[in-house]
Amino acid sequence: MEIGIDSFAAFVTDAQGNPVGTAQDALRELLDRIQLADEKGLDVFAIGEHHRKEFLDSATSVILAAAAARTSRIRLSSAVTVLSAADPVRVFQQFATLDLLSQGRAELVVGRGSFTEAFPLFGLNIQDYDALFAEKLDLLLQLNEQEVITWKGRFRPSLQSQAIYPRPMQAKLPIWLGVGGTPASFVRAGSLGLPLMVAVIGGETHRFRPLIDLYREAGDKAGFAQEDLKVGLHSLGYVAKTHEEAVETYYPGYAETFTRIGRERGWPPVTRGHFEAQNAPRGAYLVGDSDEVAEKILRHSASWGGIDRFTFQLDNAGLSHQQLSETIALIGEEVIPKVKNALSQGG
Repeated sequence: MEIGIDSFAAFVTDAQGNPVGTAQDALRELLDRIQLADEKGLDVFAIGEHHRKEFLDSATSVILAAAAARTSRIRLSSAVTVLSAADPVRVFQQFATLDLLSQGRAELVVGRGSFTEAFPLFGLNIQDYDALFAEKLDLLLQLNEQEVITWKGRFRPSLQSQAIYPRPMQAKLPIWLGVGGTPASFVRAGSLGLPLMVAVIGGETHRFRPLIDLYREAGDKAGFAQEDLKVGLHSLGYVAKTHEEAVETYYPGYAETFTRIGRERGWPPVTRGHFEAQNAPRGAYLVGDSDEVAEKILRHSASWGGIDRFTFQLDNAGLSHQQLSETIALIGEEVIPKVKNALSQGG
């Protein structure tokens, strides 16, 4: 199992949600954390894509390219590339270039995105939400397979015997499909034989098992080998020396962030009881000491019939660079060895 980090390049914010410090400092510290993750043996570091004041990840590939120059082994991925609002040709070129710069360490997780700001920003109709994604995913996958492409669609000018450069160092860029809880998305990933990254940010993780089975069944029907149908899990988490320290450090910023986002979406304010339920043994969150976090990763994996990758979403609770760095070190030094040791023993 691979274990890593997903980041939205978030500012540290005050109680009103306003950024603290400068954008240049936030990005410099983010690169320091990616380098630390590389040094501590984490397998992947992924950067999201948003177009909001509190995040600095609108140009994902630029951040990852800067990280490529400071790392040597860690995989560098998006999480997710909002493909519905992007030109697949440019996405492919950017990540092929990243792959060359990183000596074959680039990946993509593509999805439709959980925020909608990109649609009006790029002149797109939100009513075309899924149609845009399906068409652009088709083009991106063809670009990944073929150097010269002929293609026609509804939302983008056609391509006629067009050569697309540069080509990546890897034979093909690994392209994961990022999904939430829509059954059709799981079926699509399986039918295309794409590795699946599931964002579980609420509820009980084991309840997603029917959707994982749906993905594997769709892949099997499409003729893909089960070993090629990789499954990843992305959830909120934070690791500290003790359970109490982890919760007391993480909860205040988490509550502020999700209460603020909730106001935009009509959700009720976050309560401590709600958080504790989500952080219970079968809940989605992994906030605690290294033993319980490792045990929970293994429990989630077993409930899904095995997972190939787990990524922590860390920077959603107003945590400082020092706090984030300390948890990355604990993940590398304690969580990963415990998970991999248990798996090697058949745990």
